[in-house]
Amino acid sequence: MSPQRVLVLNGPNLGRLGSREPDVYGSTSYAGLVEECTARGAELGMDVEVRETNDEAEMIRWLHEAADGALPVVINPGAFTHYSYAMRDAAAQRRAPLVEVHISNPHAREEFRHTSVVSAVASGTIAGFGIGSYTLALRALAAELTG
Repeated sequence: MSPQRVLVLNGPNLGRLGSREPDVYGSTSYAGLVEECTARGAELGMDVEVRETNDEAEMIRWLHEAADGALPVVINPGAFTHYSYAMRDAAAQRRAPLVEVHISNPHAREEFRHTSVVSAVASGTIAGFGIGSYTLALRALAAELTG
């Protein structure tokens, strides 16, 4: 049996991990995030593909791809979290689990970060555990997929 394909989708500025506000987002680079997600996914029997975009339309296309293919998703929408209703509507079309992740805890930060338009259409949200939020999300997906 082939591994379950999973998309790990990252929104704006996540490609700058390691250099962007390391006091908030940690010192792991984006390449380190990709390595961590693919390694943990493989351990869980998943073929993980990690993507990053600063383009809202591209993120929406990826969510449509996931919906059309019934692909599970781990998504860190970045700033799109707080205002992208188009992205939220694309995520709502999912036919497989979708876990929202955040490296930092949005509720411990500026007030504008306290609202997520994605949470209501996600299977669940994991936040505040640094890069470990992705590992927890992949574990949650694996558990949900194996039922």
